[in-house]
Amino acid sequence: MRTIIMSQVTLTFPDGNQKKFDTGITSQEVASSIAPSLLKKAISSTVNGKHFDLSWPIKEDASIAINTIKDTEPALELVRHDLAHIMARAVQEIWPDVKVTIGPVIRDGWYYDFDRKDPFTADDLILIEKKMKEIINARDMVKTEVWSRQEAIDYYKKNNEPFKVELIESIPGDEPIRMYWHGNWQDLCRGPHLQHTGQVPADGFKLMHVAGAYWRGDSNREQLQRIYGCAFLNKEQLKIHLNMLEEAAKRDHRKLGREMKLFHMQEEAPGQIFWHPNGWKIYTTLQDYMRRKQEQDGYVEVNTPQLVDRKLWEASGHWEKYQENMFIVEVDEEHAREKAVNALKPMNCPCHVQVYNQGLKSYRDLPLRMAEFGSCNRYEPSGALHGVMRVRGFTQDDAHIFCREDQIESETKKFINFLSDVYKDLGFEKFSIKFSDRPEKRSGSNEVWDKAEDALKSATIAAGYEFEINPGEGAFYGPKLEFVLTDAIGRDWQCGTLQVDFVLPDRLDANYIGEDGNKHRPVMLHRACLGSFERFIGILIESFAGRLPFWLAPRQVVVAAIVSDANDYCENVVSALRAKGIRAEVDLRNEKINYKVREHSVSKVPVILACGMKEIADQTVSVRRLGEKHTKVEQLTEIINQLTEEAKSPDQLAFN
Repeated sequence: MRTIIMSQVTLTFPDGNQKKFDTGITSQEVASSIAPSLLKKAISSTVNGKHFDLSWPIKEDASIAINTIKDTEPALELVRHDLAHIMARAVQEIWPDVKVTIGPVIRDGWYYDFDRKDPFTADDLILIEKKMKEIINARDMVKTEVWSRQEAIDYYKKNNEPFKVELIESIPGDEPIRMYWHGNWQDLCRGPHLQHTGQVPADGFKLMHVAGAYWRGDSNREQLQRIYGCAFLNKEQLKIHLNMLEEAAKRDHRKLGREMKLFHMQEEAPGQIFWHPNGWKIYTTLQDYMRRKQEQDGYVEVNTPQLVDRKLWEASGHWEKYQENMFIVEVDEEHAREKAVNALKPMNCPCHVQVYNQGLKSYRDLPLRMAEFGSCNRYEPSGALHGVMRVRGFTQDDAHIFCREDQIESETKKFINFLSDVYKDLGFEKFSIKFSDRPEKRSGSNEVWDKAEDALKSATIAAGYEFEINPGEGAFYGPKLEFVLTDAIGRDWQCGTLQVDFVLPDRLDANYIGEDGNKHRPVMLHRACLGSFERFIGILIESFAGRLPFWLAPRQVVVAAIVSDANDYCENVVSALRAKGIRAEVDLRNEKINYKVREHSVSKVPVILACGMKEIADQTVSVRRLGEKHTKVEQLTEIINQLTEEAKSPDQLAFN
């Protein structure tokens, strides 16, 4: 009798224990071999760092961890992924003629694109949600099969699903064609999935809204309807998220920008901001603060041209690696033999190297910290534009530190401390760091990138900060740190950056004379603290819900007359406040004081001083602060002294 010997794989568990299994064993079978209770709780596995469906065979030695609903990251991915399919099934059960396309997981939820003649309405979303809950309650088993490419194409052609046919035809030849079912409904999907629809929390999701989308992002293709949903592991988490969204809507910088008369935007200048006096005052106040902070930290300030010949962008590498994001300007100069081709600068770095290259530099001149409030222009797709948060024209609080290799660590530490102080001054106590390594499209050799990445990692660790890896998101000339701050309602915003660059100084022939008397290349550290003034102001507005700190508020004080006989007194109070550098206005309109208070409160004026005959007699003012319901009578001299102190920026207070 012949004995058949099965090949085996060795699986390593999180506790370090190893066990042999027959090749092709599934994670479900592994869980069963450990304990019936684990099998009952299992939702997926992580095999060699990849998220695995419980039904997929394991064909090689691997590390393995069985995931349960308590493993938040894989659990959320599965729940959101399954909900995308459940929603698509619900739509087709209600409207069988609707064609399905794709439905990926995104942050906080998912979306799915549909080809439907009639637009989805708010009432339709209610119907879909109801049907989804029916599908969840049915607890239909999820089944998966691997099909041949032709078999899958024939299936979708037969079922009149042309988008699925196109998707299969675009899948690389060596990738498996995975087909998933629950109930009688089927979809094409890489997986993984839960074991049955009942594992999805029926009270943990909500359909949010509908938007238009082009098939495969191509404006020349079919216009589809995209339904967005959000999902969490239970109704409590969902409630927290929906409350956060509600709060975020109240804080929307576009809404507050109108109410506070800060800025506007119009179609004749897409992605460009028309700053109004109030908004520009925030901008200049913030800029003045940053200028003082940079001067205190040893920066010199420069200013460089907006329009630069393509020759410089070719030399820097931007023409090859970044041209699609640049605004190109062609000029036919009179009597010129050829057309001049220029570009609006998308960033300041090549121009800063030109300033650096003027005159001979010694090792004694380094580090040289060169700053610019640089006006930049980048092409952003119109669909990506969002108020002042995503624009085409913006100003960076940009700087470049030219230094020796042995100064990278100390300059990194110095900058992170600088950034930390600035964020605290502006009301942000928490920030995290992401390390973005080499992108696919880059300049410089792998050896140069190895050196740059190692230097930046070591410097960050030496500075006492941890970071998470953000793979492939570095600049084309070097790796970078991304500084992510957390606002008042827990949202994360990527703002500051620090990049180590060995490439650009070489391409643009920057050098210094070392102690040995020979020429050496400096290292170039690209850094920004706020990122852009425009976006950071938007973040400030939303984080503070328009109630900016007194020193940063565009309109700090309104002095309002209760009766017309108090007009002269109000004017004198305003003059006294302005003499102390306080931004004060007078309101002498023939309106009731409550009306004035209400109006100025909507505009987020921090302090309203009301003056009537009693105030004149006592040389006092009635003080109403934003957010407080009661007024307080104070001596005029005392409130002026108090507000004078409050009007100082954090760096001015620290200096005093």
